[in-house]
Amino acid sequence: MSQNPTKHTKVLIIGSGPAGYTAAVYAARAMLNPILVHGSEPGGQLTTTTDVENFPGFAEVIQGPWLMEQMKEQAKAVGTDMIEDHISNVNLKTSPFEATGDSGQKYTADSIIISTGAQARWLNLESEQEFRGFGVSACATCDGFFFKNKEVAVVGGGNAAVEEAMFLTKFASKVKLIHRRDSLRAEKMLQKKLMENKKIEIIWDSVVEDVLGDKDPKNVNGIKIKNVKTNKTQELKLDGVFIAIGHDPATQLFKDQLEMDKEGYLITKADSTETNIPGVFAAGDVKDKIFRQAVTAAGMGCMAALEAEKHLSHN
Repeated sequence: MSQNPTKHTKVLIIGSGPAGYTAAVYAARAMLNPILVHGSEPGGQLTTTTDVENFPGFAEVIQGPWLMEQMKEQAKAVGTDMIEDHISNVNLKTSPFEATGDSGQKYTADSIIISTGAQARWLNLESEQEFRGFGVSACATCDGFFFKNKEVAVVGGGNAAVEEAMFLTKFASKVKLIHRRDSLRAEKMLQKKLMENKKIEIIWDSVVEDVLGDKDPKNVNGIKIKNVKTNKTQELKLDGVFIAIGHDPATQLFKDQLEMDKEGYLITKADSTETNIPGVFAAGDVKDKIFRQAVTAAGMGCMAALEAEKHLSHN
């Protein structure tokens, strides 16, 4: 295959979601001609979220995939070069910075904005992976519809777990929330809504030991749980399991090059998106494990583009 010539840009944005797209809008409007490289499923986690009620500017409920499509089109309209590729290698020690895609395409950049986001975490049980897509899911909004009038479980105790459980009551006849502790980490207002919901039963102090199901056709028919205080195990009959135990940032690519915390989230300077390498910025869930909202990610994308512009004008 003939090698495409290296693409050079003042600003290379890696990843697409509220952070990447907003960074692209600001960088493009600053006449920096950014290149945004996104994978085969652009838009990030919001594309797996249907109803969005908390993004400012929309009185009616909007759809996550629609919002991401709009952001993408806006970034394109103001002059972002959108490329579908998967960045598999970066070198942040050179000037300009270098990146290589799976396509073989090489990119060089005077500054980089990292907005690669985060992915759902799994329990890593063999049975869970075996039934993934056959009754085991990490996304209630993607898969809840398939459990109309069925019984399901949600594993976790944070905002995500509570939100998933609430969402699933639209479809499921019964939702069991399984939490390893005896109290939830979720916001008080969400907890109150949860407790008031007749369809939800909370099973405290318990962990999932195994996902049970049929081999042919493949589908989940129950789970085995263990009470961590009494060590008693029991089997629950149900049709689906939703895992909501947190996320891992997509930062493998930057290992040993950028400072990260012990969970792998990129560390940026206070009140800034700048990483420990000048000219390299991080925005959105790749560095934010506290808020994890579309609006905060978008805000950071804006900050990153403005900081990149300032960096470029000084160098």
